[in-house]
Amino acid sequence: MMSDERFDTVVIGGGQAGLAAGYHLKRRGRDFVILDAAHSVGQSWRSRWDSLRLFTPAHFTHLPGLPFPAPRRHLPSKDEMAGYLEAYATRFELPLRLGRRVDRLRRASDRGGYVISSTGRIVRAGNVIVATGPAMTPRLPGFAGQVDPATVTLHSSDYRNPGQLPNGPVLVVGAGNSGAEIALDLAPARRTLLAGRSTGRFPIGIGGPVYRVMNRVLSTDTAWGRKIAAKGSGKGTPLVRVREEDLARAGVERLPRVTGTSDGCPALEDGRVCDVAAVIWCTGYVPDYSWIELPRFPAAGPPDHHRGVVSGQPGMYLIGLPFLSSMASSLVGGVGRDARHIVSQLDARRAGSGWR
Repeated sequence: MMSDERFDTVVIGGGQAGLAAGYHLKRRGRDFVILDAAHSVGQSWRSRWDSLRLFTPAHFTHLPGLPFPAPRRHLPSKDEMAGYLEAYATRFELPLRLGRRVDRLRRASDRGGYVISSTGRIVRAGNVIVATGPAMTPRLPGFAGQVDPATVTLHSSDYRNPGQLPNGPVLVVGAGNSGAEIALDLAPARRTLLAGRSTGRFPIGIGGPVYRVMNRVLSTDTAWGRKIAAKGSGKGTPLVRVREEDLARAGVERLPRVTGTSDGCPALEDGRVCDVAAVIWCTGYVPDYSWIELPRFPAAGPPDHHRGVVSGQPGMYLIGLPFLSSMASSLVGGVGRDARHIVSQLDARRAGSGWR
């Protein structure tokens, strides 16, 4: 039998949040490892749709210690982002264990700390940083399974390009950023319908002063930040790059919300029915913490925490979630600030050596 591995700190998730945490842990000389289910760094970015580009320019799209290798105003593609994360992990020699999906996290029965089950192996740690991010499980409406099986249906997480879809009209459900961008991607190739309420739009691009406001002013420590966090919870974020005029110019047909089905076809809140060849659900994600077996830890949502320090669970931390500390917390350029804070809290605790 393989013996247990033991570390002071285990980071669960090797995306941008986990790598940022790893950077600060290594700078502090901590004994740690990063576990990730993927088989390559940046895999979650490479698996997004082909035309995806980030909203934030290269100057604001980087992790601590390594600028993004592109002109300041360049908007990185998803493959460029994946390549940057690979280069980052290599540059700082971060201890990544790929292909290691964590399926259980629980308290150790003796001497404190945590026990992590990962792809048939046991890892013990005094501290755990959960960096799995917000995009855990695709969210689908309850009536999604009632759509005629002859209609091709995809969640946005599975969409790559128009070539995946059959000929005929496509209904994109959800008019937030993903829905609007995918609708624009589809429009030149086929009739495209975009259903959902308008989410509004940022009046100017994300960069410069706006980015600093997102990172500093709109935080959980300010009344404005807390108000925006509460208002936006579970809703589509305002459009950043796409405007309603862009959709109209491309020929995208705007429709009200989809509220159910009728004879296997998506039905709108105004009573109309959409007879389409394909449906793409741009309806976001739901958190999944069912693998965390700790008292009072909710399976369907983050636990109580302050800036990522989990209440009632000594040595447990979160990172990479929307509004963990600010509006920029889930962005590549915002996660480094949270990582520095969490590692400083971990240092202050000085836990780990006593449980081994």
